[in-house]
Amino acid sequence: MIVDVVVAAGGQGRRLGGAVAKQWLTLGDRTIFERSIAACAASPRVRGVVAVVPEADLDDARVLARSAAGAKLIAVVAGGARRQDSVAAGLSAVPADADVVLVHDAARPFVTDAVIGRVIDATAGTGVAIAAARVHDTVKHVSIDGDTRWIDGTIPRDDLALAQTPQGFRRDVLDALLPAMTSPVEVTDEASLAERLGHRVQVVEGHPDNVKITTEEDLARARRALGAGASSSATRIGIGYDSHRFAEGRRLVIGGVHVPDARGLAGHSDGDAVCHAVTDAVLGAANLGDVGGLFPDTDPAFKDADSLALLRDAFARVQAAGWRLGNLDLVVICHRPKIGRIAEALRASLAGALATTPDCISVKGKTPEGTSALEDALIVHAVALLVTE
Repeated sequence: MIVDVVVAAGGQGRRLGGAVAKQWLTLGDRTIFERSIAACAASPRVRGVVAVVPEADLDDARVLARSAAGAKLIAVVAGGARRQDSVAAGLSAVPADADVVLVHDAARPFVTDAVIGRVIDATAGTGVAIAAARVHDTVKHVSIDGDTRWIDGTIPRDDLALAQTPQGFRRDVLDALLPAMTSPVEVTDEASLAERLGHRVQVVEGHPDNVKITTEEDLARARRALGAGASSSATRIGIGYDSHRFAEGRRLVIGGVHVPDARGLAGHSDGDAVCHAVTDAVLGAANLGDVGGLFPDTDPAFKDADSLALLRDAFARVQAAGWRLGNLDLVVICHRPKIGRIAEALRASLAGALATTPDCISVKGKTPEGTSALEDALIVHAVALLVTE
């Protein structure tokens, strides 16, 4: 029996709140996308893997998918506007000789070989099967009366299951499903579509660890769970850079510290180049985008914004993803003010925003040394080391 897997990673995955789609976020030393593909490719019963990704990410995804799946990679294809459109694109890329095709969500990187095997066996026999987890909590049906919620019934939990992936389809069922996937009818998963077409869907035992990473809390738990089995903490390094010219009529703010001066730094926000460089460094290390993506200078909401507050917001996202600051090294290049005179205040200010102590932050001041192009600007280089919680 020939079995191929479609790994669905075609969505934008923005519910985590960052500028980077969740499938490209990291768990340890690999992205969620890579771990999901590797888990499917590791099954000895799987012949090959097709990955579906946003069209803009095709080139990078091919590199990652090849690394994760090796010779089992069949193709990496562009997804569509809806999940079912993306899955249809992936299924169309599966070779015609596949007897069973599994569809697996890239946001479930901890799927086990045992779960994959159970879905394959059930699909071969019944045509359609899904993995699902048992419900262990008591389930209540709730009605709403104004602002108050009331229990109006208890639902037997033995009749309930929490759907997971992979979901499996025999070739004859798949051929019938494909035209319906691109129809206007929208479904939340492929098994729902099979139900609509009259197929009985068998449920096999999933696994409690086969969780879907949807929120920042999910990602943090996944990173903690992964780190619990590691012999040492993971580390990541990010580099940040920013520069602003001096401008009349502006307050001079550096690293959240107000410095009395005749001129401040130009910018959409308060122009704090130190905070901007540090924000890029910590976001880059955590693979969570950059300052421009989170706080665009085209958004009126960030006009004259406090950049230290923006740094605090960005670092909260980094912490939610399971990271803390190991240390930060800053180089500030300018003729004035003299950075050495405010270095201690800078360290204290940044430490407060980064949930650390000043001894973890180094600040060094340099001058342009006669470089005319830099005479009227403040330039910052930042390097941040993040470690797992």
